[in-house]
Amino acid sequence: MSSKLTLSVEKNVIERAKHFSRKQHKSLSKLVEGYLRDITRTSADGGDITNKVAALSGVIPAVAVRKGKKKGYADYLADKYR
Repeated sequence: MSSKLTLSVEKNVIERAKHFSRKQHKSLSKLVEGYLRDITRTSADGGDITNKVAALSGVIPAVAVRKGKKKGYADYLADKYR
């Protein structure tokens, strides 16, 4: 069920947002709704997680993380680009 929401936003931000929404072929309301849905979504364990973070999940294999922060990642990149 949809409901109306009134927001106060700077005029120049509104104009840029309208331009962006036209380029995306979506209404400004749908873009705001999607944003609010994304920032309020939580992971299964109850921690906050956004779509961008979720998309990155699994990019670096767990073995690279276990070796240590910088060294493990450096090893991972060295192996990846050999």
